[in-house]
Amino acid sequence: MNKYLIGICVLIFLGWSHSSYAQRPLPQNGRQVQNPNQRVQREAMQQATEEELENGRRTLLDDSTRMVFGPTTALFFYEKDIKRNSLTLYPQDTSLTNFHNYDPVAKGGWVYQDLGNIGSAAQSIFYEIPTMIGTRSGFHAYDIYYHAPEERKYFDTKSPFTNMSAFFGGGNRNMLDIEFARNVNPRWNVGFEFHTIRSRKTLNPTARDDNMVEQNSYSIHTNYRSENGRYWFLGNFSRMRHLVNEIGGIIPPELDSNSVYFTYEDAKVWLRNTQVRDLRQDYHFYHEYKVQDGLQLYHIFDKKKQEVNFDALLNTTDSLFYPSTRLINPDTTTNSNNFSEWRNEFGLKGTFGGFYYNAYAKLRNGRMRNPNFPENNVFNEVFIGGELIGKLSEKWSLSAEGEYLIPGAFRLKGTFQSPWLNVEYTKALYKPTSMQQQFAGNHYAWENDFQNTGVDQIKGELKFDFKKIKIRPSLTINRVNNYVFFNEERLPEQASGEAYMLMPGVRSEIRIGKKFQWDSEVLFTSVSGEAADAFRIPEIFANTRLYFDSPAFNDNVYIQMGLDVRYKSSFYADAYWPSHQQFFIQNRFEVYAYPVVDVFLDFRINRTRVLLKYNHLNSGLMQQEGYFVTPDYTGYKSFIDLGITWYLFD
Repeated sequence: MNKYLIGICVLIFLGWSHSSYAQRPLPQNGRQVQNPNQRVQREAMQQATEEELENGRRTLLDDSTRMVFGPTTALFFYEKDIKRNSLTLYPQDTSLTNFHNYDPVAKGGWVYQDLGNIGSAAQSIFYEIPTMIGTRSGFHAYDIYYHAPEERKYFDTKSPFTNMSAFFGGGNRNMLDIEFARNVNPRWNVGFEFHTIRSRKTLNPTARDDNMVEQNSYSIHTNYRSENGRYWFLGNFSRMRHLVNEIGGIIPPELDSNSVYFTYEDAKVWLRNTQVRDLRQDYHFYHEYKVQDGLQLYHIFDKKKQEVNFDALLNTTDSLFYPSTRLINPDTTTNSNNFSEWRNEFGLKGTFGGFYYNAYAKLRNGRMRNPNFPENNVFNEVFIGGELIGKLSEKWSLSAEGEYLIPGAFRLKGTFQSPWLNVEYTKALYKPTSMQQQFAGNHYAWENDFQNTGVDQIKGELKFDFKKIKIRPSLTINRVNNYVFFNEERLPEQASGEAYMLMPGVRSEIRIGKKFQWDSEVLFTSVSGEAADAFRIPEIFANTRLYFDSPAFNDNVYIQMGLDVRYKSSFYADAYWPSHQQFFIQNRFEVYAYPVVDVFLDFRINRTRVLLKYNHLNSGLMQQEGYFVTPDYTGYKSFIDLGITWYLFD
């Protein structure tokens, strides 16, 4: 740990030494450019300069007429906005709000259920409609730690830009993120990202570097515009290697009288010689050509690969965790699954009469390979689809989109947005995953012919925005039929009936005086119907944050300091099974209700942000000794996290 502390001190000093002026908070909404086929850099820079002059802030030129680079000169955008002819340029984020929730589960609002450590298997607590209606791999336990190529940032910079972030969590839970971009010329930008996770086991580590999770991921990206603005190219290559040394959870005290919950480092766990490796590799590019005003042709290419390998030594005590069934090897379990796909989407799009339109055809080919399959599980899929968006004004819009998989699967979605009401309706029929249909491992094997899953979902949100109070009541209604889940025997099963979910909720942001803020979110869930038991969702889910929020020291330091509280009511949460990386329903272990209180201090000096967070402040003050996140997996004990993020612009 000493070398990490020395390194971070050096980096802090370098980051601060490169900060040339105190940057006030920036609006996090991007600046929209109606025509993406133009020199967006120059226009965005002009807008940034005008905004800074209006607000009495420093312009891009200082008193010596030297160019000053900052968050408004290293702009970024997303592929989805280019595709929709609605390019939005975003400045770099200097906000402190929620900065202390740095790891993916916390950053996502705690809506994920994991195994109590950064990088561990995770799934959403709530039902989610898949974005892909065609065949998926089915191995999604580590999706939230992967930076998908479709969601990558592309940069439009005026100078070399570097973003360095380091997170040092208590118990040796560490993350490092590095981002770099630069302009080769005004129309061509290149860059790369690097991410790493090193999380020591929170339960029964045997050494200082006895890690549960080790991840290295990186991407290389570029974007280019032709001189006449007619052609645009975005491309990236991404790779992640995510390694997990599984622990299997704490041995239940009813099975071993010497096992005790909430002893953390001294806990008795099931596994010592079991490992999962999830390797993902993607080639992705998007390019378009403007034929004439109102008409562009585009093409999207994807080549994706996911290799999931599971190894367990059964001639050790690990064998006690697994079923006695040995279908392939009595001494070692080696499950290997390799999913790959090629995707080509060809389409035309444009803007006509104030409406954006898009029509496309998509070809998708792939296979799941398993050495124990008699032959590869191959799929060939053809999609047709389109989208129509009408932006009536800055605050009023209508959109409709649809996609049809020939034959038998589809997705239809309509959205209405206004200053006071948002409504969204989705109707879909999507295919089961490849893994749900066919699997061959050492302990389990199956071959199914499940039907497609159907869903109707309607979401509505009212917006009451006043000067110091924002209140957003919401309602989500889901109807799901033919849902595929993993049952108590850890086998995939298709529910025979329908499930109905009624989910009212409310979000609020209240300013108290000039220096205090209170943000809250509460969501109630009621599940009914013949298939209700396939969904294990807490009845009450709530997050709230009360904090001091104000500049200090003549506006040279910006501070947020307060309490973060999260709560879920008692429910029989899904358990986790390592050998095929799936969560499954269970009725043995109730994850009881428990409020978790964290105290945090976030502050920013110039462009450098620092977080200090004390996890589980109320440890030892409750009736229970601690809390669980998943059956037999305890949540965090009390410890301190430290993190830092800073930008370099030259």
